[in-house]
Amino acid sequence: MNEAYISLGSNMGNREQYLFEAVHLLQQVPGVIVEESSSLYETEPVGVTDQKSFLNMVTKIQTELSPVELLEATQEIENKLQRVRVVRWGPRTIDLDILLYNKENIEMSHLNIPHPRMMERAFVLIPLQELAPHLILPGFHITIDKAVDQLSDKDKEGVSAWKSNIGQEEFGHTEN
Repeated sequence: MNEAYISLGSNMGNREQYLFEAVHLLQQVPGVIVEESSSLYETEPVGVTDQKSFLNMVTKIQTELSPVELLEATQEIENKLQRVRVVRWGPRTIDLDILLYNKENIEMSHLNIPHPRMMERAFVLIPLQELAPHLILPGFHITIDKAVDQLSDKDKEGVSAWKSNIGQEEFGHTEN
């Protein structure tokens, strides 16, 4: 079995539901076992900043799939959850990125592992730190704890623990 970490994010519709549905669909992929998932974090958008904030999390899996087969499975999940690619870094129902696959460094035209921008993204490193703080990042030769320490305070401030509103924020009403 291979160990992999996948980052999930959503900033459209019922963000929390999209994340949970993506994890559920990931569990249904033959050859994939979801071992654990981080808490949810609300994060400021990166790149295109004029959009709703994201909910992000990281999931640790064991898999029999190759990295390319895993990429195909994550893209199929995105398609099932109506991910539309219109603007790079724009709004999305769901985004799944393979962060790590064993301790491998993979460079292909359509897949790079470790994820090429993960070291500059607090919304990836902070949930990953929750699951594997002492894991040494391949190619970077530092632990996830150290990588988080190297983030700027401003980047870290853009990531906060999510407290579910039981759908209130998604549907514009409050429970009595």
